[in-house]
Formats: sequence, C-alpha cells, structure tokens
Amino acid sequence: MEITGEAKLIRIFVGESDMLHHIPVYEKIVLAAREAGLAGATVFKGIMGFGRNSRIHTAKILRLSEDMPLVIEIVDETNKIEKFLPVLHELFENANCGGLVTMEKVEIITYGKRVGTK
Repeated sequence: MEITGEAKLIRIFVGESDMLHHIPVYEKIVLAAREAGLAGATVFKGIMGFGRNSRIHTAKILRLSEDMPLVIEIVDETNKIEKFLPVLHELFENANCGGLVTMEKVEIITYGKRVGTK
C-alpha cells in the first residue's frame, strides 16, 4: 500500500548531555512523540557541530566531547505536529536547556501497512 500527501517535518537540535530528571532530553522527546501518537521519530548523532555559544563539539579522538550534537526528526500530519509543539515547549522549559526547532512542509510517500491493518 502506498500513502502520499503533504505533511510537516520538525527537526529538533539538542545536545547529547541535555538532561531532564536524569533522562536525556532527546529520549524524553522521542517518548513524548510516541505518547502523542505521532508516526515516528528518529535521533541522529552528529560528529561535529557548534551551537549558540560557538563552542565546537567534535568526535575527533584527541578532542572527545561528551556533548555531541543530536537531531531528532519527526514527520506527521500538520495538525498532529502542531498539537505536539506545546509538549515540546514544556519539555525544553522543564529541562532548562537550549535547543532549536525547525519546521517545513514535506511531501511524503510511505510504503507498507501500519501495524493492526490488513
């Protein structure tokens, strides 16, 4: 089965060491997305980057960083993504950490069937 259509992609940039109650913020975001019934979330680990303070984070052997950049991507219907934004806002407020969220319209093509469908 093929499903096509317009959707929204949010990209969330966080640091690997950002925590909320001793749990990584990226993990909290993925679990919250799942709880909100979003289609899926993927976390990517960067090998080099810098953020607002311009401090370089790198995976080079001589400059090991414990705060590597992470990107979480979530794609779903526009209304579902927009309903998730306040949850995301609350997570960042409670974690008292920095982050960046980008959003864009995307065209999706999905193949296969969802669990529980025939």
